[in-house]
Amino acid sequence: MSSWYDHSFLGDGVTLIWEREIKPYYRCNMWHVRGRDRDLLIDSGMGIRPLRKEIPLLTGRPIVALASHTHIDHIGAHHEFEHCAVHEAEAAILAHPTRHATIADLYLTDEMFEAAVPDGYRSETYEAKGAIATTLLKEGDVVDLGDRAFEVIHLPGHSPGSVALFEPASGILFSGDTVYDGPLIDDFYHSVVDDYVRSMERLQALAVTTVHAGHFASFGRERLMELTADYIAGKRKPGCPME
Repeated sequence: MSSWYDHSFLGDGVTLIWEREIKPYYRCNMWHVRGRDRDLLIDSGMGIRPLRKEIPLLTGRPIVALASHTHIDHIGAHHEFEHCAVHEAEAAILAHPTRHATIADLYLTDEMFEAAVPDGYRSETYEAKGAIATTLLKEGDVVDLGDRAFEVIHLPGHSPGSVALFEPASGILFSGDTVYDGPLIDDFYHSVVDDYVRSMERLQALAVTTVHAGHFASFGRERLMELTADYIAGKRKPGCPME
């Protein structure tokens, strides 16, 4: 068993992978989805340790590594995969992930680890390795695994190329960092609050039953409605951009 990564099978062919030594607020949820013809990995964590080498689930079958967006905690191991997908608005960042572009210069700190800082890692200099996207995603695309099909929903706001994946047949939504059950962030250098509000409104209109988010625990439709409504209401208070 990996000393850095852990994983848990949640049913419906979905496995959660996470970096056990990173505190919950900072660590990304990585989602593996088993398909008939190929598998899907949504986000790849920090990449401080090799992901595929330590998680056998990610070897032996064709797999597409899809980035919900290109912040440092979501693309660290994408370079390990032959087939990568990202929204066209952030393909350049995936290929050349500078510390500023991936918000590593703001996000990374030694305080994010549960225990000692890993050997060879330095928060002030760490950056992801570049990965060339073999698939450029856009609104309405379908990620086909053979027996499962996920619709690409473009949800700018947190970042310009943020995407979610929605499976109408099951009601499962992989939401990235657009919505999760924790404090949402809309003040990065490329965040746009007006876009974020519209993206939340789009999520409310989907027939979602289960949300597997970029951070924290999964949740159902009722909590999705609460989180999106709270965000929208908060940005429409007097003095806020959506007044």
